[in-house]
Amino acid sequence: LISHALEWPSLTVQWLPNAENTADGEFKVHRMILGTHTSDEQNHLLIAAVKLPARDATYEELASGNQKAEFGTFSSIVGKFDVEMRINHAGEVNRARFMPQNQSVIATKTPSAEVFVFDTTKHPLKPDGTECRPQLRLRGHQKEGYGLSWNPNRSGYLLSASDDHTVCLWDVNAPPTDRNYLQAMNTFRGHSTVVEDVAWHLMRDTLFGSVGDDQKLLM
Repeated sequence: LISHALEWPSLTVQWLPNAENTADGEFKVHRMILGTHTSDEQNHLLIAAVKLPARDATYEELASGNQKAEFGTFSSIVGKFDVEMRINHAGEVNRARFMPQNQSVIATKTPSAEVFVFDTTKHPLKPDGTECRPQLRLRGHQKEGYGLSWNPNRSGYLLSASDDHTVCLWDVNAPPTDRNYLQAMNTFRGHSTVVEDVAWHLMRDTLFGSVGDDQKLLM
């Protein structure tokens, strides 16, 4: 067990797929996406690094007394947790998900009806000022929500579920129509109340499922 106290609660977490070996080969540095849910202070989209042992600890190591410390059962072979990047976010981060074809592109659900898309390569490690500057602001919803899913087979296709009873689809590779705003290319209606989550099929690039408070699974 590894425990780390965050500065603020996070409503979202996702591991990034790549890991880097440390110079001695004993550890791998993994990264994860988090978000903040503050009490009326500036919110951020976060990229954090976690150093984990390159190999799994053995039972003997976990059971030995010298492996037990404040981080749990094997803290002496586990490095620290660091927030490497903070990107200003308008309101709490309800959900954050990276695009499978480009992990630098991250979509976020906000407390407003908009969905944000950030390219982390275009942001400093620490924000300058308090302005939220996503690369794209996706429009089509009337309310906030939590469900978010990138198409694993078609680059740039993003689904979003909302409290407005709809699922919206965007192609983030399409040119914005007005500054950095992009309208939904399709809006799917079928739920009679809040749509809680949505997910693309892992192999069929035109099939997705959604679930809602109306007790319906729609495909």
